[in-house]
Amino acid sequence: MEVTQKSRLHIRVQNITFMVLFLTSIILIAWLTNRYNAQFDWTAGGRNTLSNSTVELLKRMPGPINITAFATDSELVPVRKTIREVLGRYQRHKADIKLTLIDPNTAPDQTRELGIRVDGELVVDYQGRKEHIQQLHEETITNTLQRLLRSGERSLVFVSGHGERQADGRANHDYGTFFAELAKQGIKANSLALSNAPVIPDNAAALVIASPRVKLLDGEIKLISEHVRKGGNLLWIREPNDASGLDSLATQLGIEFQAGTIVDPTTQLLGIPDPSYAIVAEYPAHPIIRNLNYLTIFPRACGVKAKDTGKDKPDWDIARFLNSAPGSWLETGPLTGGVKFDASKDTKGPVSLGLALSRENKSGKEATAAKQQRVVVLCDGDFLSNAFLGNQGNQKLGENIINWISNDDSFIDIPAKNTPDKEITLSQGTGIGIALLFLIALPLGLLASGILIWLKRRKQ
Repeated sequence: MEVTQKSRLHIRVQNITFMVLFLTSIILIAWLTNRYNAQFDWTAGGRNTLSNSTVELLKRMPGPINITAFATDSELVPVRKTIREVLGRYQRHKADIKLTLIDPNTAPDQTRELGIRVDGELVVDYQGRKEHIQQLHEETITNTLQRLLRSGERSLVFVSGHGERQADGRANHDYGTFFAELAKQGIKANSLALSNAPVIPDNAAALVIASPRVKLLDGEIKLISEHVRKGGNLLWIREPNDASGLDSLATQLGIEFQAGTIVDPTTQLLGIPDPSYAIVAEYPAHPIIRNLNYLTIFPRACGVKAKDTGKDKPDWDIARFLNSAPGSWLETGPLTGGVKFDASKDTKGPVSLGLALSRENKSGKEATAAKQQRVVVLCDGDFLSNAFLGNQGNQKLGENIINWISNDDSFIDIPAKNTPDKEITLSQGTGIGIALLFLIALPLGLLASGILIWLKRRKQ
């Protein structure tokens, strides 16, 4: 091809046009990447992608979500990096999720005020309600968001007038600290003296009987029994040597209380000299103790079990969700001096100190709000008191119980995502073969080829 001045000009115009188009494309791509964001998860287990249930939940949450993460600012402990990665998946589907990182070491007062226990704990604030998250799993975070979305203000009615523990009391045996935290989650506690106002509100999430010290009046017992018969939820907290006179309620529920106080020798290994403290370390499968990974401590607890009624079995599903250690027992004698198990008087453990009862709710307008009627019976009230609430997982257990009896435990089950592309499992023979190939055969082959090439060139 003959190169002329015209052809040179034509080639130059083509080059300039190409460069202009190329630069324009680069600028457009840069603008698009700044304005729009697209990510692809190519991992075999899809472990970096939120489930469809989580995405749908985020679409149903109007308004901003504020998340405060208390995480150490350290390169050696990459907690903050993990938090950003996990919450970043949520922010890609909901842009108004705001994440604030705080170093607990530089903000000790705020950390102590909010009750932060672990490095990396999250405080989620949505529409004035708050909850804590201590495990950075999608299932835990999503269920917390769902609970915050659904949790309108719930009301618990405390029976009063018989020396019960007070929901707003500041004494060591009262529940003021516990319910101050629950108030942040939209849970109110109101006292009700049945002798003065013999009507239990229909909108109560649950009725609470918190360790009465004297016998209730017959009319009050009848009101409580009628509340249960009509499908109302109940939290009954009972102590050893109870004097409430609620034996008829126990019969109605199909349960019976066992004589004595639980003695747990394992507490002495943990530095607790009082033999009347019971520790629960293992939990059966039940929604109340789901994701509860802490010990719970119960001072002076009694025992409860389902009543053997033969053919006249109540229509309750009864689950034992709190059981003492296998080496414990119910002590019927005095808790002084050297306390030892006496097979002729005492009951060998493990002993149940918490029952969860449920049945289909078929009665009245309560059935439109909840398909299941629920009752929780606890044989110790001290574990939620101001004096003992801070021990291990006591507060978390209490919150789970309140959520369950309020029918606020409809969790989303998100299956764990495997990571098959992260690990290769080889048999012993395959491992030896690969080692021989790369450590012996391949180096010898390269050496031999090098020698052959050298000899060939030397002959030329």
